[in-house]
Amino acid sequence: MSGGLQGKVALITGAASGIGRATARLLAAQGAAVVVADINEPGGQETVELIEGAGGQAVFVRADVTDRAQVEAMVRAAVDTFGGLDILHANAGHPGFEKSLAEHSDEDWNLTLAVNLTGVFSCCRAAIPLLTGRGGGAIVITASVAGLRPLPYIGAYNISKAGTISLT
Repeated sequence: MSGGLQGKVALITGAASGIGRATARLLAAQGAAVVVADINEPGGQETVELIEGAGGQAVFVRADVTDRAQVEAMVRAAVDTFGGLDILHANAGHPGFEKSLAEHSDEDWNLTLAVNLTGVFSCCRAAIPLLTGRGGGAIVITASVAGLRPLPYIGAYNISKAGTISLT
């Protein structure tokens, strides 16, 4: 594959489906080598197969963005496999729970914020030294309009996405 990203390495979390898969395929079509990261191994492997079937380079890494050690291993995989990191798309997300805030358990709250906000922070923290070490790069973070205009019954999600927007 050839394009404007030839020689670049991209890491996409939540790349087993949806926006993450579409981003992985697009970046690969533009020439980037892609690290497909997700907790969904079958979906992640399918994304890799789609990229390779189109002539691109990709590798799957199972990574839970709520686990710092897995995030660091995911970022190291970019270096070990493709020699560096130029692009991070922090896309992994949790949809939250359709409940009023008073009905959210601590587990509901903690999981939603761990994936949608702390996970983004952890990915950025692990990737930034590699990006700056190569002279710069790009970080793209998937947020939601719910972070700007909260919707009813998804309070933890709204708050996590507002935090993500502020982090960005």
